[in-house]
Amino acid sequence: MAAERDNTRERTPTGATAAPRPRARLDQPRPPRRRFLPEWDPEAFGRLSERIARFLGTGRFIVWMTVVIILWVVWNIAAPGHLRFDQYPFIFLTLMLSLQASYAAPLILLAQNRQDDRDRVNLEQDRKQNERSIADTEYLTREVAALRMGLGEVATRDWIRSELQDLVKELEESRHQDGHVVFPAERSPGRDTDDR
Repeated sequence: MAAERDNTRERTPTGATAAPRPRARLDQPRPPRRRFLPEWDPEAFGRLSERIARFLGTGRFIVWMTVVIILWVVWNIAAPGHLRFDQYPFIFLTLMLSLQASYAAPLILLAQNRQDDRDRVNLEQDRKQNERSIADTEYLTREVAALRMGLGEVATRDWIRSELQDLVKELEESRHQDGHVVFPAERSPGRDTDDR
């Protein structure tokens, strides 16, 4: 204990009155900070906004909105005076529609931004896939060209057959011209001295 005090005294410059601050350990995570604002999951909020935006873009929403507005107006015109909650200029209806529009516009924009992000990711993946396809196609084209060049140098069966036929013709012509036997099968069936 006394040794620790001596070490802290050695590290503290002379004349300093404040105690040294403890160092934050880098091998341990920081404790969570206290937040005063509520936390929410941005992905869950984005999915909810997409569902709302999808619903706002349907015919069912337009039909329900029309029915609500018609019922609102009819109720506030035909109902007894003490049951009406929005008199003729329908200021409360205007306020409600403005409130609905003020929330609908950002939700629709948020849904569009998320869709743009998805489209951007899909476009990037498609671009990379196209680059790979182009590279594979170029590689295969080079391989096919190399095979064609290689096949141009390889003797085919028909070429070998024609060459052999030309050689046989040349041998037959040279045999007929010289008058001597070229092939051993055409020799006389007698016994050769070379066979011993």
